[in-house]
Parts: sequence; structure tokens; C-alpha cells
Amino acid sequence: MAWDITKIIMSSNEFEKAKSFVYKESIDYSSGGIVSKTVLKKQTGNISLFSFDSGEALSEHTAPFDAVIQVVEGKGEIIIDGKSHFLSEGETIIMPANIPHAVRAPERFKMVLTMIRSS
Repeated sequence: MAWDITKIIMSSNEFEKAKSFVYKESIDYSSGGIVSKTVLKKQTGNISLFSFDSGEALSEHTAPFDAVIQVVEGKGEIIIDGKSHFLSEGETIIMPANIPHAVRAPERFKMVLTMIRSS
């Protein structure tokens, strides 16, 4: 199922500062859904942690700034400008600003999304 970004289960509380954590242990899966947690939010950008149940997806959209996806568990499909990129745990990709992109979960996976705003 492709989700609109507004339909994701989101937690807006930032992670506690000066306390270590492991990304893949910091978020649970939701059956049939996508979960998002805010790690850090600033005017210049933010870092979010996502978990995708198998078969879930974020529909194609664009953003006015570059974004970095790092897979921290499982495997995900990142589609940038119509081209699929299959990433496994530990792999990272940069999605350029203003280029259509989408995310699909061929299996359960977790990822970190870092968005950097341009001034």
C-alpha cells in the first residue's frame, strides 16, 4: 500500500540528547503501517527514523532540499526519478532536491532520513 506522508504514525518528540542509542532498536514495526520518530528537528533540517512493514510504501513526491536515506535494518527500495535502488542494511543514498522520489518496502525495513534545508 502506498501511503501519503500525512498518514504515517508519527512521534514528534526528539530523542534524548547526550544519551547513546541504536537506531534499529529505537523504533518498532506496526503491522500494515509505517512508523516515524523524530530524532532531531532544527530550522536547517531534521533527522527522522522510519519503520516500514512489508509491502508498505511512501508515494512519489518531491522535496525542495536534498535528503539522505540510510537503511539500518532489512532491505528497502528507493525510487529516484523513476529508477529503483535496492538498499540493504548499512547502505546509504542521497535523494537530490526537486527530483521525484518514493520509498517501498519489499520486506520489513528501517531507515534514517536526514533532510538538509538550503538557505
